[in-house]
Amino acid sequence: FQQKLCVNLEIFDDILDHISNHPIFQNQSNNPQLPVSIQLAIFLNQAGHYGNSISLEDVTQWAGVSVRSIVNCTNHVMIAVLDAHDQFICWEADNSEDADLAHKFAESCTCPEWKGGVLAIDGSTMNLFMKPGYYGETFYDRKSNYSLGCQ
Repeated sequence: FQQKLCVNLEIFDDILDHISNHPIFQNQSNNPQLPVSIQLAIFLNQAGHYGNSISLEDVTQWAGVSVRSIVNCTNHVMIAVLDAHDQFICWEADNSEDADLAHKFAESCTCPEWKGGVLAIDGSTMNLFMKPGYYGETFYDRKSNYSLGCQ
């Protein structure tokens, strides 16, 4: 379960509880939607894999549904998750103990301009849609993509 969906069961259940009652999953058609739990599993399977390790055909074989169903499930879950953004993404209050520890860590390990920062990135890259017009070759990375490196 965790290997395929890239989340543990408790997190899956928590996400499912938050999105299950979203109107996107209500249908007045004669063709019922797949259960929300199946739609979420399809979405997480796709979201948790990248590149050669996943394709629509792979997901259709795994889930036993059509390509169009995969696209619909992905769209439905994404809409529901984005609508619940503030329930999923929460920042510590600036005056909390955790925020204070994060600020102190950022100050001790980074440049002065990042004073007050609380986020750290592990060197991941964010792929760009296309080669930038200015200094495009400087964005070409070791994985043969044009990307921005997060440090």
